[in-house]
Amino acid sequence: MKVRATDPSSELVEVFSEIARTRMAGLPICNARLEVEALGFRQTASGHWAGAMVTPWAINLLCLPGQAEGWPQLAACSKYDWQFPSGNYEFTVTQEDRLGNYHLCSLFSPALEFESHEAARLTALAAAQALFSGPIAVPAEGTAPAPTRRAFLGLRG
Repeated sequence: MKVRATDPSSELVEVFSEIARTRMAGLPICNARLEVEALGFRQTASGHWAGAMVTPWAINLLCLPGQAEGWPQLAACSKYDWQFPSGNYEFTVTQEDRLGNYHLCSLFSPALEFESHEAARLTALAAAQALFSGPIAVPAEGTAPAPTRRAFLGLRG
């Protein structure tokens, strides 16, 4: 297992940039407007690294080992639920030769709907920051209910 004592962002950019130039080059699932960028990586309460990864083919949340203790030893393609301040999220165990074992949670795959890298970047950064935010509060009793779909469309009944 490859353990990272420092932010893995530069390593991720290097590895995924090479993948973009080689294995993924020219594939129709790639969005030519998107670049490779690692965003918002920070250590979790358990000492592992989590953040977002933008590539021309996807936007994913990633978890990588920051220490040997507490990192689940699972086979590739297994599922694992990571707990964050905002809630629990299911990740898929993945293996890449240069990165070793890491976990991935797909947000957009493929990422063809993004018109610019900046739009993809802001989306990924917001997702990475939301992981470490508290859960969304349930509206208090007595607050106005959300309008019905008919009311939203200006229809009665």
